[in-house]
Amino acid sequence: MKRGFTLLEVILAVTVLALIGTMIYGGFSQTALNKARVEKDVDHSRIIHMALERMTREISMAFVSTHVNPSLDLRVSNTAFVGKDSGRQDRIDFTSFSHQRLYRNARESDQNEISYFITEHPDEPGMNVLARREQNRIDEDPRRGGKSQILVENVEEFNVEYFDPLLSEWVDTWDTVNTLAQPNRLPTQVRIRLGVKDPRRPSKTQTFGTRVVIPITYALNHANYNP
Repeated sequence: MKRGFTLLEVILAVTVLALIGTMIYGGFSQTALNKARVEKDVDHSRIIHMALERMTREISMAFVSTHVNPSLDLRVSNTAFVGKDSGRQDRIDFTSFSHQRLYRNARESDQNEISYFITEHPDEPGMNVLARREQNRIDEDPRRGGKSQILVENVEEFNVEYFDPLLSEWVDTWDTVNTLAQPNRLPTQVRIRLGVKDPRRPSKTQTFGTRVVIPITYALNHANYNP
């Protein structure tokens, strides 16, 4: 005579099956969570490295010229490279050959004004961000005008240093406009350190850095500038 399962055996089988299913789901869930964390870390790192690469490219194309636009006040230098030391929140404003025209026949050149600085997030009070300003036309003030955009969020430090070839040392500031500082000459190198909050541990700061070499033809003011 064939004997079937008892109720107790069925309950035990279902319980074991449920436990196995829970363990399998937990394993997949943890794997998915780890995958999401890794992807978030990769995205966070990629954003920072893209910002550093962009700064490297644009600073390497910086230039200054003694020529001025006759339509402006002759006492004003149209081009500039100004680095201001503000502790952990430095700022750099410069003219560059890095502008990219997005439209065919646009009445724009490759010359522009670029600024990098720390500011508060417009929608997140208390959060500092690294911002980039660009104006595709050079005017009398390299710090104003154009449009700004956020490059990196949760920035704790933006430190910039400049290598002065005449002094053979790194300095904290640079000013091609001030005749008592570095009139009409560029640093040969720029060193950048960027501190960003760790997305996993907000109390910790991740530090990134890069070094930019400015070609000697630009640094010695041999750029062909036509305002």
